[in-house]
Amino acid sequence: MTVALIATAIVVVALLWEVTIPYFERRGEARRIRKAAVEAGQISAYDPGRERRAEQRAKELLKSCVNEEEWEMYRDLGLIRVWGAENLDKELRGVPYAYLIYPHKPIVAYLPQTGRLLNEYCVEFPDESKPYGSSRLPDSDDMLAKWMALKGDERRLISSANMHLPGRQVDPKQIQRDIWRLGRWERERLERTRRTQSGAA
Repeated sequence: MTVALIATAIVVVALLWEVTIPYFERRGEARRIRKAAVEAGQISAYDPGRERRAEQRAKELLKSCVNEEEWEMYRDLGLIRVWGAENLDKELRGVPYAYLIYPHKPIVAYLPQTGRLLNEYCVEFPDESKPYGSSRLPDSDDMLAKWMALKGDERRLISSANMHLPGRQVDPKQIQRDIWRLGRWERERLERTRRTQSGAA
């Protein structure tokens, strides 16, 4: 009985060996080809820290472009509010409105005084740089692109975006929570500023 089990085990190991050898040979050959291509400069070596460094640079750039309140808003809440410059909706002429910008989500238009959600505007700014071009910019670069587009030419951005009713891609409950969080954040920031000014006086 023991001899039969040992013989069976040897046969199984031999069969597995025959099956796995070609697999490891293929993996080794692929590794050698990739290494030769990297050394020849045909492809770039994978850098696992590239995306993290890209996001860090993007954050520094965003911080240098937006004002202090907007930067703190993004840092603390993960979004930026941009006030609308020209109301494109005839029904709401003269009513102050704003946009919430999220990374890699639609821009959401709303009325700050009531919290009423108006529309979602889908825009995309793809990363077309080589050799790593993809459809996703780093989060902070996506925020900066939307911020610049709204500040630079709101009418053009809004007219070229895909417009949807609220809730198409961003959960309205999440937006309402974010509006509430933003209001609380502004009150706390104002209180900190008052305390700082009264302490300096």
